[in-house]
Amino acid sequence: MLTLFHTLVAFHIVFGAVGLVCFWVPVLGRKGSPNHRLWGKIFARTILMAGFIAVLLSLCTLIDPLSTHPHLKDPVFVRGIFGIMMFYLAILTINLAWYGVETLKNKANHRANRRGLNLFLQPILIVAALGCALEGILIGQLLMVVISIVGFATAGTNLFFMFTPNPAPLTYLKEHVKAIVGAGISVYTAFFAFGAVRIMPTIALHPVLWAIPLITGLGIILYHHRQIRLRLEAHSTSQSNKSLGLGF
Repeated sequence: MLTLFHTLVAFHIVFGAVGLVCFWVPVLGRKGSPNHRLWGKIFARTILMAGFIAVLLSLCTLIDPLSTHPHLKDPVFVRGIFGIMMFYLAILTINLAWYGVETLKNKANHRANRRGLNLFLQPILIVAALGCALEGILIGQLLMVVISIVGFATAGTNLFFMFTPNPAPLTYLKEHVKAIVGAGISVYTAFFAFGAVRIMPTIALHPVLWAIPLITGLGIILYHHRQIRLRLEAHSTSQSNKSLGLGF
């Protein structure tokens, strides 16, 4: 078990590190450019792999908490944080990365968003978030309860978009940004928090540490949503001018 766990950790770090670096290329680069598409695909694929491996790591922890985390002595704490919460965050990351890819791929066929794994991941995330919240209450970890709200909000907004019959123009682009940046937030949160547990256990669950990637990510999402709105308004103004004979 321990050898398997350490092997999974190594692969998780590799995929996660690549994703952490790749994240900034599509975020900061010109949207729609070849670089944006290339590095966006690399980010999504590496994050999906890191998320899948995190699911396996969380299951190993639930089976044998103290052997997998010998530096920590409380099995209840280890199961809660590295088992239940890591499983939830892994599902959240997978959900966001997959949904972000699907919304863009299905921009011309909105109904396709309601099929297969994209749909299946929404109730799975709700169940994982509920499990994280309940475990947080049982073991007295308020952070687990608070962080579970992100999962409920993610699945709720995803389902709202997926089952909206005719979304407004460019809504799919807003959902794409929300999901991909959200996946980045999730990965950076795990990097700061779970990495800090090994280096500085006393601050690993400090709310400020968890707030840094969340606030940064929300700022990025709001900025890009504003850019999309301005783009849509400019297009609408151009179309109105043409209909009035003011443009060519």
